[in-house]
Amino acid sequence: MASKHFVFIRPDDCKGCGLCIDACPVSVLEFSKKLNVMGYRPAHYKGEGCTACGSCYYTCPEPGAITVIRNVEGLESAYCPHCKKEVKVIPDYRDSGTLTCIECLNPVNA
Repeated sequence: MASKHFVFIRPDDCKGCGLCIDACPVSVLEFSKKLNVMGYRPAHYKGEGCTACGSCYYTCPEPGAITVIRNVEGLESAYCPHCKKEVKVIPDYRDSGTLTCIECLNPVNA
């Protein structure tokens, strides 16, 4: 992972309003090409260039949809069966026992 900072967007919590995309001063967010479970095109982080300013987080009207990670290197690592490699993970805000891969956004067993 090239960038020190990361924007984690939970696609199924995003309503595709685009407010975070418009608010990003470094233009590292875009609409996903895939639809989420509700049929919206959620915001998607391009993968690098985040400055961790938090503009997307503060602009988003959906609680919990966006998490700005200021130090990716400080995150816990675990093996992701979907990515088939060791990845950085964050706790799922809905279930404290579940970890989520920040690369593919799927659950990971620690």
